[in-house]
Amino acid sequence: MDPVIIVGAGPVGLTLALALARQDVPSVVLDEGPGTDEPRTARTVVLREDTAALVTRLTGAPVAERGLRWAGWRSLRRKQVMGEIEFGDTEPGPLHLAQHVLTGALRAALADEPLARLVLNSRLDTIEQEPSGVTAHTRDPGGTWWRGSYLVGCDGPRSTVRKLQDIRFPGRTAVERHAVAALRAELPRPDWALLHRLPPWRASGPSAGEVTARPLPDGVWRLDWLLPPGKDLVTPELLVGRVRETLAGWTGGTTPPYDLLDTGVHTVHHRLARRWRVGRVFLAGDAAHLLGALGTQGLDEGLRDVDNLAWKLASAWHHRPHEALLDSYQVERRAVVAARLRAADQVLPILRGGGGLRSYVPGVARGHDALLTDGHLGRGPLGAAGLYTDSPLAPGHLDAEIPVDTPPGAQITDVRVTAEDGTFVRLRDRLGRGALLVVLIAPGTGVWDRKHWVTAGVMPRLAAAVTALPHPAELLVAETYPGAPAHTVLLVRPDGHLVTALGGVRPADLYSAAEAALGGAAKEETEATAGAGTGTH
Repeated sequence: MDPVIIVGAGPVGLTLALALARQDVPSVVLDEGPGTDEPRTARTVVLREDTAALVTRLTGAPVAERGLRWAGWRSLRRKQVMGEIEFGDTEPGPLHLAQHVLTGALRAALADEPLARLVLNSRLDTIEQEPSGVTAHTRDPGGTWWRGSYLVGCDGPRSTVRKLQDIRFPGRTAVERHAVAALRAELPRPDWALLHRLPPWRASGPSAGEVTARPLPDGVWRLDWLLPPGKDLVTPELLVGRVRETLAGWTGGTTPPYDLLDTGVHTVHHRLARRWRVGRVFLAGDAAHLLGALGTQGLDEGLRDVDNLAWKLASAWHHRPHEALLDSYQVERRAVVAARLRAADQVLPILRGGGGLRSYVPGVARGHDALLTDGHLGRGPLGAAGLYTDSPLAPGHLDAEIPVDTPPGAQITDVRVTAEDGTFVRLRDRLGRGALLVVLIAPGTGVWDRKHWVTAGVMPRLAAAVTALPHPAELLVAETYPGAPAHTVLLVRPDGHLVTALGGVRPADLYSAAEAALGGAAKEETEATAGAGTGTH
């Protein structure tokens, strides 16, 4: 089959190419630019635990060493400390790194990947679809036609792919604006991120705002100041003034020495594409959605788009296209991002609506701070990874289904498991290979050699059931899993979302759940199904 065409070589497009390659799917990445990224210290990304693990797994490099995991989070309002959270092994802090560092790590991994080809200075101008594939034309010195099995637009907010497919992109413009500075300085509590609302050195009123400090490696900080509504010009003098007064306010009245490295203005837009799939063409990342107010990070959602789409494209590429499975990408991901946008739009007027009596009602300020903390730290409706609760891939009622601490459709908890070769690995390390994961909870197995229990108890029957599943699957064993009693069997999708938890070995229920997770029973291609590849809409 023809490779998957990926338009756009930013973090989302590069990650998708690596994710497909790990599942033996070739791709061609069309990069509009020359393949280099301008080092901008003020342009950074924050990755939560699941997306940081995804990037590390795909690059094979310790990406965490190129950024900084926050040691803690501190929030203040005026002069009052509203809350402090210290991170540790049980709850790792978010990973903060410069975007060009992340992109460089992804490009380096892609350069060593024989199944992925990066083509520079190639600007897309035409897409043509047929039932059997898609053809794209790029403007380069000679003009080139590219033939692919599918095409994914990862080409950002001004997506050419989205425009060529005539997909609407409604939403709100300039929801928030922030002045941004990256600087090297010695601040209190190194490695702790800080949110300071209504700092006392700012005058009250709409310009009082808030400032966020996020640490980076080597004593570097990114500072973001919320700007008042409007389009007032952010001058160098204004930025330097903000830097000096903020540093002085945090260190006791005198501005400490600092080295200003980079500045900018970050404007937040909220938009959501009407469709994420047209036949064999898909959208992902900023081409499909824009969000970022109240601490939410758009790249996290773009990487989750990739994790969701890659295994479905790989299944279609290696086997036959299953339209229900491919359609589920839009249904699942668009619903999650839409919910995040709704939550931000509902909370925004409350947090930015000014003071009044509400500011003096006990508990209101603390509640506002908690909402902002959720967004910045990846918690709650503003920040947590979404659940595919209403997914079309969810199985119906299963007699053997039991509740565990992870609800169906949510991301699994990363626990230690025993692989089929007897080695101990993390559960997340087995994701992204295109296979379903079947995890047996069997207390005590971790202290015995695998040869002593692999042929005992329920294992032979479970191994036979796994072999009979309608899709490749890997059998793993864990000593414990949160909320799961002994002999619980977990079925996990290749992107790490729980399909179901079964009480014991129930081959029929396990088969039914696996079949549902793949889009239902496979059917022969019909004219109607084949027509989905024509691009009509």
